[in-house]
Amino acid sequence: MVEELGVYHPRQIEFARLNLSHTVLSKRKLLKLVTEKIVDGWDDPRMPTISGLRRRGYTPSSIRTFCERIGVAKFNSTVDMIVLENAIREELNKTAQRLMVVLKPVKVVLLNYPENQEEELDAVNNPEDLSMGTRKIPFSREIYIEQDDFRENPPKKFFRLAPGNEVRLRYAYFIKCVDVIKDNATGEIKEIHCVYDPATKGGDSPDGRKVKGTIHWVSAKHAVNMEARLYESFFLKRDPEDCPEGKDFLSNLNPNSLEIVPLCKAEPCIKEVTPSRRYQFERLGYFVLDTKITKSGKFVFNRIVPLKDTWGKIEKSSGGE
Repeated sequence: MVEELGVYHPRQIEFARLNLSHTVLSKRKLLKLVTEKIVDGWDDPRMPTISGLRRRGYTPSSIRTFCERIGVAKFNSTVDMIVLENAIREELNKTAQRLMVVLKPVKVVLLNYPENQEEELDAVNNPEDLSMGTRKIPFSREIYIEQDDFRENPPKKFFRLAPGNEVRLRYAYFIKCVDVIKDNATGEIKEIHCVYDPATKGGDSPDGRKVKGTIHWVSAKHAVNMEARLYESFFLKRDPEDCPEGKDFLSNLNPNSLEIVPLCKAEPCIKEVTPSRRYQFERLGYFVLDTKITKSGKFVFNRIVPLKDTWGKIEKSSGGE
């Protein structure tokens, strides 16, 4: 009709709305999360808002990359959250400085390392971009490692630290577990006693022997305390609206969407971090400083995305056996 009348012909473009898995994008539903104080405001790192993604640590370029990859469709569909996660993961792998942080520490004592000795080791800031240089990390007789990197009774395919087993400390030495000290009352492991091989400095053995496991660590004497906040999917189901009759989307909230880890140990370089910069905590994931809740002398980091954890998938699929 407008063509026959010779009047202005508007152009009509139709496209479907964006839906992301394991979250909601409806403003009405997001408002409910805020008003009922289920989240810490519109910028809660679990919220799919621009302010939430910014506080979580997503960069503008990673969001643009995500939009380019999914394109524009005419039919409603749900995009998996992993597409967004992969966009930021690929970017930060090339640009993020590496640091060593132990989230859930257990102490390791190197029995044959001199008690009062200290040394500095060279660590690469980013193996994907050698122009970022190196940094010095302190090493001493007592170190912290992740609790998950030790098993007193290791299952098959577990190549980390275990009694009689030898592993490589990142940038440092080979160590072998010789004893485990436990709390008599609780049975919890207090200390792991090991010996180190001074000939393996830098991570290689002159006699050619190989180890299958490499773990990260932090010198106990030089460790800086920090808090980490680990985020999982906001909702348990891919479609939060898929709920029993009489229930709403809130029934599918993931109770473990946020884990606060308050007693982490970080290498001294953590004191030099800048608020807008993203970091890779080796073997743990990509993190950013949460400036909203970080206070003087207390560092709080949000995990943007984790790294791929092959062992975690193996252990989960086997039921932890």
